[in-house]
Amino acid sequence: MNQMEKAKRFAELHVKGKPLLLYNAWDAGSAKAILAAGAKAIATSSWSVAEAQGYRDGEAIPIELAEQIVGRIAATVDLPVTVDFEGGYSENDGELAGNISRLLDTGVIGINFEDRVVRGTGLYDIDRQARRISAIHKAAEHKGVELFINARTDVFFEHGDDAEQALSEALDRAKAYTLAGASGYFVPGLVDDALIGRICDGVSLPVNVMVMEGVPSNARLAELGVARISYGPIPYIRAMKTLEQEARTTSNEATSRSEG
Repeated sequence: MNQMEKAKRFAELHVKGKPLLLYNAWDAGSAKAILAAGAKAIATSSWSVAEAQGYRDGEAIPIELAEQIVGRIAATVDLPVTVDFEGGYSENDGELAGNISRLLDTGVIGINFEDRVVRGTGLYDIDRQARRISAIHKAAEHKGVELFINARTDVFFEHGDDAEQALSEALDRAKAYTLAGASGYFVPGLVDDALIGRICDGVSLPVNVMVMEGVPSNARLAELGVARISYGPIPYIRAMKTLEQEARTTSNEATSRSEG
């Protein structure tokens, strides 16, 4: 598939009630393993990509290195690749558009784009974030790529103690982001069945839920109308835990032999 075909295919994979499962990768090697397991698309986790290179999440990893990593992923697997691009590495719309253009040159066809002020506090107000999404959409149009913009809102992290307030704001943000050109709506931090169902019923975009403690089963998420389920940093954490355990076992065995 070429880039345009991958973009079209990726959008088609988002079906309400039949969610696309994304077990997030952090480099070309992990992407190949996920491909071998039968994945239909590859998604990165910004947390995992950063941790794998010795950085913290929150755009601490240099953008040039992040682009190189996702470029290698896109060149290694013949699947649609979507990238967790955090806040786009800029608060300036012109620079943001330039960042997106370079990212598209790597061959990716989708991004997660969050409304949290990555290097500040709180969330962008709705109108400001909508303008940022619009800048991304226009940059992708200029490149001739139907970029899947998975608009992430962190309202359920920001206002998690007041579910009704968070829900109301999330629905308002979804409407604005849709009009700005978003392709999907990502609501990490949302774990309540009823609220997930209300989001799915009240939002025209495909809804993405992230697996975390307290989130309903994948089967239940499908029943609620979710169109995309992602695993975030879980795959990296599990892989590193397995590596540590096996390294410790090997080390202990070597120590026992030397003492014997």
